[in-house]
Amino acid sequence: MQDSLNLQSKLTAPNQPDTVLRAENVDIYYGKYRAVQGATLNVPKNSVVAFIGPSGCGKSTVLRCFNRLNDLVESFSLTGKITYHGTNLYDRDIDAVEVRKRIGMVFQRPNPFPKSIYDNIVYGARVQNYSKGQFDELVESSLRRSALWDEVKDKLQESGFSLSGGQQQRLCIARAIAAQPDVLLMDEPCSALDPISTLKVEELIHELKQNYTIVIVTHNMQQAARVADYTAFYNAQVTDGGGKVGLLVEYDQTGAIFGNPREKTTQDYVAGRFG
Repeated sequence: MQDSLNLQSKLTAPNQPDTVLRAENVDIYYGKYRAVQGATLNVPKNSVVAFIGPSGCGKSTVLRCFNRLNDLVESFSLTGKITYHGTNLYDRDIDAVEVRKRIGMVFQRPNPFPKSIYDNIVYGARVQNYSKGQFDELVESSLRRSALWDEVKDKLQESGFSLSGGQQQRLCIARAIAAQPDVLLMDEPCSALDPISTLKVEELIHELKQNYTIVIVTHNMQQAARVADYTAFYNAQVTDGGGKVGLLVEYDQTGAIFGNPREKTTQDYVAGRFG
């Protein structure tokens, strides 16, 4: 294992300035079962990329490969290549913990820690040995970037669980931002939220892409059309053995996917004919 300084240098050295993440001919396995086959796509800098498709087609599986969360599944394996600024994230000398510092994750359901709003934000900073003098600034800047500061600035010592569902999700986004990542992965971040909270998160995504690269999984095609610059459509195909494997059917600018897709399967899906 390299020391942290060399590892940080390797992870951040860009050789493709417009491409932050790239999946190249990626097959994903759980044991002998192949869950995803042949996924290839680029994620450009400061863009929002949406993954859409029916349940069970591999959207979240691919997403979790971008920050190596699938490593936590014992039977997981991957072939092909996933790169971050040109560096293969699955090289043996790459520390998955370092990857997750640069590529943060926001999950489907809000998951604040059982701590105060303030301590939720500074949790990662404590682990990374920030000085206490930096905490207040970090909390305010992270909550402002997540459009939550004005709503919680007078109750920072209250539990994160005291917030509404939409506020809790924005708190989780603020917690992810506080770790100072380069990329934010969002796995159906609005599926448990009401329409008003969903709108606030979507507005936040538009603002965040000025500073972050964002990949979002969503079952809501209207949401993908509203927030994404690029959209990847995944579908499941029945194999010869009777199982299913996820395939990346089409990846293009969002306007093309919803307005003039190349593949008939994509056209049928966005028209609501299945899924």
